[in-house]
Amino acid sequence: MRRAIRAAVATCLLAAGSITAFVLAGPASADTAICEQYGSTTIQGRYVVMNNRWGTSAQQCINVTSTGFAITTQQGTGNTSGAPVSYPAVYYGCHYTNCSPGTNLPLRLSSISSATSSINYTYVSGATYDAAYDIWLDPAPKTDGVNQQEVMIWFNRQGSIQPIGSVVGSATIGGRSWEVWQGNNGSNAVISYVAPAPVASWSFSVLDFLNDVRNRGAITSAWYLTSIQAGFEPWIGGTGLAVTDFSAAVNGGGSSSTPATTPPTGGTAACTVTYAPEVWSNGFVANVTVANTGGAALNGWTLGFTLPAGQAITNSWNATLSGSSGAVTARNLAWNGGLPVNGSQSFGFQGTHSGSFAAPATFTLNGTACAKA
Repeated sequence: MRRAIRAAVATCLLAAGSITAFVLAGPASADTAICEQYGSTTIQGRYVVMNNRWGTSAQQCINVTSTGFAITTQQGTGNTSGAPVSYPAVYYGCHYTNCSPGTNLPLRLSSISSATSSINYTYVSGATYDAAYDIWLDPAPKTDGVNQQEVMIWFNRQGSIQPIGSVVGSATIGGRSWEVWQGNNGSNAVISYVAPAPVASWSFSVLDFLNDVRNRGAITSAWYLTSIQAGFEPWIGGTGLAVTDFSAAVNGGGSSSTPATTPPTGGTAACTVTYAPEVWSNGFVANVTVANTGGAALNGWTLGFTLPAGQAITNSWNATLSGSSGAVTARNLAWNGGLPVNGSQSFGFQGTHSGSFAAPATFTLNGTACAKA
């Protein structure tokens, strides 16, 4: 969560968060310790784990494993009548321009056929915190800043804390009962689902919650899902809290006639990719051209592809790349997001390779498969 900041501190803290952004620690293989305020790393070539100590100057450290993370130090103290001090979490999707490798988010809700997730938490006693599963949505396919709607699932809460807003009713979702809270923190609307007793492990459909949010009139099927996050909001203490396992998968092919991933603005994403590598003994440079062969202009593009084994990207230009090996996502910069009909944009990257060299087998533009030139 960016955080669901209580109104009195929303503006200054969000500004600080967006300016500081993330300190990238690189992909996590062996356990990785992160103490930087907004430090992050990737796991499984698919998810981002972030420290996100947004509400205190006191030290917080997390230990990142191959499947999750644990809080090893948390020295901040928050007012239990106000906001927590941080939100260490693991996520799939985009958070303040930091997108998880190969993600297909943002994705229009009407284009989603399934969204599933599994979570395992480790809880501790003597601390004040909630175990918060966070879902972010926006009317636009936003990859930076604050989204308009936050959905929180409180799997556990300890101490005299409560969600934003007030109780508006109850719901039965996924075979479980939930107390429903609704409010606004001054920057975004929030709907929270609070478990009556701690839930340590669960596999569930994210769409079940989003359907309830839509039925309450907070969103429509034209909105975009931007990220799915799982972590903790500590107020006091929290050392030992852990997400031991997290997974999330969002699949397109929903009931809408729009493609699996609707382009940010403008029609379908028919496309052709020209991949032109220059290769030497243990390195290469790839120049990539994306051509819009569809019937409508695109305002914003995301190209997804998977590097063959043994290849790794060391630097890039004319695009923002998420992931350095395996699944990679290239996103337009502020100045080259336009793709008119029969127009193209180009970017490139340099990398290393071992063994024989091969080009990526497939490419997708905004979630739709491209032809290769």
